[in-house]
Amino acid sequence: MSLLPFAANPLRTRDDVQRLARDLTTPILPHFSPGRAQVKLGATVAHFGERAGWLEGFARPLWGLVPLAAGGGAFDHWELWRQGIAAGTDPAHPEYWGAPGDYDQRSVEMAAFGFALALAPAQVWEPLPPDVRDRLVTWLNGINRAKLVDSNWRFFRVLVNLGLSRCGRPAASAQVADDLAKIESFHLGYGWYSDGADSPHRRDGRTGDYYVPMAFQFYGLIHAKLSGDPARLATTAARATAFAQDFQHYFAADGSALPFGRSLAYRFAQGAFWGALAFADVEALPWPVIKGLYLRHLRWWMRQPIFSETGLLSIGYTYPNLLMAESYNSPGSPYWALKALLPLALPETHPFWQAEEAPLPPRPAVHTVPGAGLILATDPDTRDVTAITPGQPVLDWPRNAPHKYSKAAYSTRFGFAVPSSVTTPVEGGFDSELSLSDDGRFFRRRDLCLDATVRDGVAYSRWQPWPDVKVHSWILADATGHVRVHCLRTGRTLWSMEAGFSVPWTDRTTLRTEPGAVQTPAGFSQIRNLSGSREPGHVDLGANSHLLSSLASMPVLRASHEPGECWLACRVSGRAQPFANIDPVFTFSSRPDGSECTVLRDGHAWWRWTDATHPCGDSSTERLASLKQPA
Repeated sequence: MSLLPFAANPLRTRDDVQRLARDLTTPILPHFSPGRAQVKLGATVAHFGERAGWLEGFARPLWGLVPLAAGGGAFDHWELWRQGIAAGTDPAHPEYWGAPGDYDQRSVEMAAFGFALALAPAQVWEPLPPDVRDRLVTWLNGINRAKLVDSNWRFFRVLVNLGLSRCGRPAASAQVADDLAKIESFHLGYGWYSDGADSPHRRDGRTGDYYVPMAFQFYGLIHAKLSGDPARLATTAARATAFAQDFQHYFAADGSALPFGRSLAYRFAQGAFWGALAFADVEALPWPVIKGLYLRHLRWWMRQPIFSETGLLSIGYTYPNLLMAESYNSPGSPYWALKALLPLALPETHPFWQAEEAPLPPRPAVHTVPGAGLILATDPDTRDVTAITPGQPVLDWPRNAPHKYSKAAYSTRFGFAVPSSVTTPVEGGFDSELSLSDDGRFFRRRDLCLDATVRDGVAYSRWQPWPDVKVHSWILADATGHVRVHCLRTGRTLWSMEAGFSVPWTDRTTLRTEPGAVQTPAGFSQIRNLSGSREPGHVDLGANSHLLSSLASMPVLRASHEPGECWLACRVSGRAQPFANIDPVFTFSSRPDGSECTVLRDGHAWWRWTDATHPCGDSSTERLASLKQPA
């Protein structure tokens, strides 16, 4: 039995969350360096090197400790951070943090210092000697001379200058105004942001990942609340309210959030937005609903084996796992999860803390979010969440980005896999997608989409894995699963493998498989062929490639295809238990010339696609204009 305190914490009250803040940070204390400016939590290194990683370990716990202090919570070790500031800002000290260069990780971590100066000056500013204060200001002003990535990074300078101004020191007002204008240009509508769409580091920023809630919305709400600008607060609150209507669909009834996109190692930062609403006094949903979303999420994470034996947060998702990590994840990186502790800055009398926790409210079974490029479906019984995606604009540099953004579906119950080695069926992480091979051994997936859109519960994409191979894919969502339809036009012989959800397991004796179906105690996953001749089976994934479990298996359909055109269709479902003959019966038909295809549900036309020209032409506009969904 674990002696760690996390799972035993009921996480029902403000006192419980205060206790969590202390329990999360206490294991860090033995890892401070002699000068206290570095926190060394492990032997692995991020791409930006050890020294910036040690600063990360020092700075990121402040995202939880500062709200704890601002709300009057006790913590006995602030002197460690004050000593670290004295050493880290001293160019003559061996633990000097260094001035930030252009696009430097130090600029990222400076935001925590600005946040601390703004919200907890009694702990991190007022006790400092005058010379240390001056050195801290000098060091923080380095961000005003550095270039930042045109993305959510612009908020780091905004927060640093907010902290400086609230401590009575000059702020770089012109630069802050430019940063805020740039951030404004990223707004897509309804509270959704593109994370730097015009950045040279990216192809496109519209990804619908957690950088919208845990960065744009989170930092924006903090700044709007503390800046003293009523107009900005009103605009930010309106956008946060609109965003919350969509974002609530990312969360399942058990508190888990949708595993999707990069930076999943920040774990319960997924729920930081709910605490930021409370901090800024924005009742985007009823307070009982917000509190329920927030606390269920924390409780879900505290049940996962995410800690070392001494209580340190590990790199990984629901267990320690470097395969799913980013190249920018150091041992201190996971402590961005402490952003979720922001409502500790609020008094016990705040409506958020006074509210009685409420369950998920009723929601539509299928909810399309154009700003995120996702369709979010909620199971009516288990209230698990599935996201359908047409294939996001894949970022150039995050590790395994296509697996984190461009599978056909993502699920709170089933998670997903990333590659553990070469792109074979076992090692390639091909769950929840159609993959193709021209040699029968190594497969390719949907990566950069030439077209991608969502509308009215249908996701469409056009992709081209080889110059002479074109694929058009439609994914049709409903409450209990989805139907996939692909038009494949190939100039070469191909092998295809289409997979359903991968299902976690820990003991092979609990793994049950049938052709095209996998069942374990974690759930039941099935893929059923609707068109052509495909062989059903299953594949055991490479060890430690899955986000939710070290072992997982996926149901698959396999086929070979000669040059020419063919249509593929399948029904994919995944639930806690097998369907008791209640899943609708889906069938697929197409005209011989390919000018029309229909998906029938229980014998009635459910979706029809027509094209007056050719189904695999290059004009997605014409195809989408002819897409029909009969009643």
